[in-house]
Amino acid sequence: MIKISLLLIIAFILGSIPFGIIIAKAKGVDLKKVGSRNIGATNVLRSLGRWPAALTLLGDILKGAVAVAIGRYLGVGPLYEGLIGISAILGHNFSIFLGCKGGKGVATSFGVLLIYTPQAAVITLLLWLLVAFFTKYSSLGAIVAFGLFPVNILLFDPDSKGKLPIAIIITMLILIRHRDNIQKLMKGTERKIGERA
Repeated sequence: MIKISLLLIIAFILGSIPFGIIIAKAKGVDLKKVGSRNIGATNVLRSLGRWPAALTLLGDILKGAVAVAIGRYLGVGPLYEGLIGISAILGHNFSIFLGCKGGKGVATSFGVLLIYTPQAAVITLLLWLLVAFFTKYSSLGAIVAFGLFPVNILLFDPDSKGKLPIAIIITMLILIRHRDNIQKLMKGTERKIGERA
């Protein structure tokens, strides 16, 4: 259990690295004071453009992927791999470097899925792309794609039963962090992808 505890701590620290804040600061922008004030790639896109957003997205995905990959390399098993992934997501959402504040966890969650359940990760990405393309709402894409994640893992992952509890927790984390977006979508005040801050 000492090994697992250390891996959970490492994953949380990895998840806490605020790539959006770091990249924006290098450009002379305080990301917490512009746009939606979120630290993720969508707000970086609105505030700084495509390349900074792409770097932020890549960094946030890698946080989740690397955390789970370490667990898999050390042979901790699917349950603990999933818990390590959740720890990385929580690190992003409640970063120790930002006073326990953070983002919504979409990119980091996708990074977790890439290693934890690649089949469901592909379906989740396709759903996000389809919804985001047709509606122009990144948040709606995330809500739909991760809302269906437990179903996708049941349909497309051979080890679905062992991973379903982890999938449900990840879905809940995404939906909870998107409460404000859900309200804005219902009111018609949610910003679309690429809409300048």
